[in-house]
Amino acid sequence: MLEGKTILVTGASKGIGHAVAREIGAQGARVVAHYGRDRAGAEAALADIPAERRVLIGADLADPNGAAALFDEAVAKTGGIDGLVNNAAVMTFDGGVDDPPEVWDRVWRDIFQINVYSAAMLLRAAITHFRPRGGGAIVGISSWAAQKGVTNPRTMAYSASKAAFKAALQTTATGYAKDNIQTYIIAPGVVDTQMSRDFAETQPGGRAAIEERLVMGEFVPPSDLATLTAFCLSGRCRHLSGATLDVNGASYIR
Repeated sequence: MLEGKTILVTGASKGIGHAVAREIGAQGARVVAHYGRDRAGAEAALADIPAERRVLIGADLADPNGAAALFDEAVAKTGGIDGLVNNAAVMTFDGGVDDPPEVWDRVWRDIFQINVYSAAMLLRAAITHFRPRGGGAIVGISSWAAQKGVTNPRTMAYSASKAAFKAALQTTATGYAKDNIQTYIIAPGVVDTQMSRDFAETQPGGRAAIEERLVMGEFVPPSDLATLTAFCLSGRCRHLSGATLDVNGASYIR
């Protein structure tokens, strides 16, 4: 389904990005897997993909220049990118109203640097790259937190960052559709990743209590997000561009 396409996946070392890299590679894409510190995780994501269809690039998205450097290196190593999976994000469990001002400032600054500023720089780089090539596809991983907030107010910076990123993706969809750039927003619920497992431990009753509240009684498997991402990248439903696709097991319906 993705043969002949070169796709850049940010945050491919673990979680959703790891699952996406594996899936699109299995569907024939050449995968450019970005990692921050965990090269081994990104290598594991590409382990079953032939050597000629895998590229690993390390980049620190907490660095204001990291996103631009990542995209430039991806283009230099491949000759051109057909799709971007804008996935990398962080969540920390402080930075709430009752935390000290210096903690609030640090957490909001750090989260927005990765989840908004670097993500937006990648959007900009992708749009600039795609237009002269006749188009491309962008899949942005947002969150249901962008619509409904979070249950732990100490993580409000994360939900705010995901809402900002969603708005940037929607603007990209409407602004560049004429350039044959399709933009899809995926809004996962509670996904079975280390981030969600860590978040569960901050809640009364832990994971079991959260699963009790979920309609399907389980976290969303990352493979569901990977399957949907691959479909969006395939171009088989171009007029889905601009849609926010909720993947939460019917626990949150808008």
